[in-house]
Amino acid sequence: MDNYSTYENPLTSRYASQEMSALFSERKRIGYFRRLWTALAAGERECGIDITEGQIEELRSHWDDINFDVARAREKVVRHDVMAHIYAYGVQCPSAAPIIHLGATSCYVTDNADIIIYKEALELITAKVVAVMSHLSNFAKCYCATPTLGFTHYQPAQPVTVGKRAALWIQDFLSDYNILRFVGDNLMLRGVKGATGTQAGFVTLFNGNSEKILALEEYVKNCFGFKNVFPVTGQTYSRKTDYTILSALSGIAQSAYKFSIDLRLLQSMKEIEEPFEKGQVGSSAMAYKRNPMRSERISSLSRYLISLPVNAANTAATQGFERTLDDSANRRIVMSQAFLAADAILELALNVTDGLVVYEKVIESRLASELPFMATEAILMECVKAGGDRQKLHEKIREHSMAAEKQFREGGEKDLIKRLKKDRAFSAVKDYSQLLDAKNFIGRAPEQTLEFISEYIDPIVAEYSYKIKRFPGNIEI
Repeated sequence: MDNYSTYENPLTSRYASQEMSALFSERKRIGYFRRLWTALAAGERECGIDITEGQIEELRSHWDDINFDVARAREKVVRHDVMAHIYAYGVQCPSAAPIIHLGATSCYVTDNADIIIYKEALELITAKVVAVMSHLSNFAKCYCATPTLGFTHYQPAQPVTVGKRAALWIQDFLSDYNILRFVGDNLMLRGVKGATGTQAGFVTLFNGNSEKILALEEYVKNCFGFKNVFPVTGQTYSRKTDYTILSALSGIAQSAYKFSIDLRLLQSMKEIEEPFEKGQVGSSAMAYKRNPMRSERISSLSRYLISLPVNAANTAATQGFERTLDDSANRRIVMSQAFLAADAILELALNVTDGLVVYEKVIESRLASELPFMATEAILMECVKAGGDRQKLHEKIREHSMAAEKQFREGGEKDLIKRLKKDRAFSAVKDYSQLLDAKNFIGRAPEQTLEFISEYIDPIVAEYSYKIKRFPGNIEI
C-alpha cells in the first residue's frame, strides 16, 4: 500500500521540522528506553547488585539498532509494548537479558523517557522563540522611528511607529521565553519509584537498604542531566506536569496568533506584507491576489494548540489513586502533537519575520489622511493661547470634522484642514505643516523600542548565539 492510501498526520508530513518530528519518533523513544534500562543496570551494579561490566557494555552496544520487527511480533503475543521491547532487547543482549528492567515498572521507562524528550523538545522550542525575537528585534530597530497609524477598537488612534508595534509582538514572545525557561529548568525526572511509587521492589532488591535505593535514583538522575526527581509519585509522575508544559506551549500560540492577526490586517491594508515568492499563487480564481497564507497558517495551527491544555487538565484531574491507564493513549497523541504544532508555528514565524516587507508610502498616505483629526487638539490649544474661547472652538472643530468625514464617505476628500484654514476662528494658526508633522505624535516610541530591545532582548539573543546546547541525549552511562 502506498503512502497516499492511508492517513498521514499533516504535522509531520507538512508543517513541523524534521528535527522535532524525530524527537517524537518511536526510534527516539525506544532509544531512551534502552538508555534508561542501561542506566538502571549500571546504577544497580554500582550499588552492589551482581551485574557485570560485560552485561552493561552489551546493553550499550545495542542502544540504537532497535529490532522493531521482533518487538512487534512479541507485542501481538503479550499485548504489552514495554514487555515486548524488554524481550526484543534481550534477544540482542542475551547475557544481559536476565537483568534488564530489574526491580522496575513500565513507567520507569515510559514516564522517564517522556520527560527526557519533553525537556529536549522544550530546549528546541525555546531556541526557536529566541530566533523569532531576534528577527523581530532587527525589524523593530530598523523601523523604530517610522510613524504609522495606531488603532484602538480597530479605529484610528494616536500614531505609533512600525518598530514600536513590533516591540509589542516581541514582548509577548519574551513572556513565552521566560515561562519556557522556567518550565524546562524545573522539569523533574520520575526517577526510580516502582509499581505504585513506594520503591517496594527496590527495598527487596537491596534488602531494605534505603541508602542504596536513593543512590540508585541519584545515579539515574545524573545520567540524564536532571537537577531533581519527583520526591513522591504514584505509578506515574503527576499529570499536572503535562498541563504545565502544554500551557507554556499554548502561550507561544497565543503570541503567534496575535502577531499573525496583526500582520494579516496590515497586509489587507497593503502596509506590511509577509514574504511572497515570485511564482507563488494567491488564488486559483483571482490571479492578482497576494494572500497572507503563512500568517493564516500560523493562526490556524495556533488555534489548535491553544485548545490542548484543557485536554491535559482533564487528564490530570481524572487520574484516580496511584494511576489509571486512560491517560496513556490520550497523552501519546496530545503531548507529541502539541510540540509538533508549536514547532510548526515557530518555523512559519521564523520564515515570516525574516522577510517582512514594509510599504512606507502607503503607511504615510494612510497616516496623512487621519493626522488632521489627531492634530485638532494642538490646533485648539494654539487658538486658545491667542485668546479664543475653548468651548466655541471645540464645537467648530467638531462640526468641521463631521462634515469632512461625511464628505469622505460620500466619495470626496477629507478636507478638514482646508475647512479650518477658511474659518477665521482659527486664524491664529500660521503654520499647519508644523502641527501636522507625524513625528510630533509618536512620543517616545523610538526610544521605548530601542531601550526595550537593548535591555531585555539583546542579552538573550547573545546568550543563544554563542551557547553550546547540551541536550539530554548526550549521556554517559
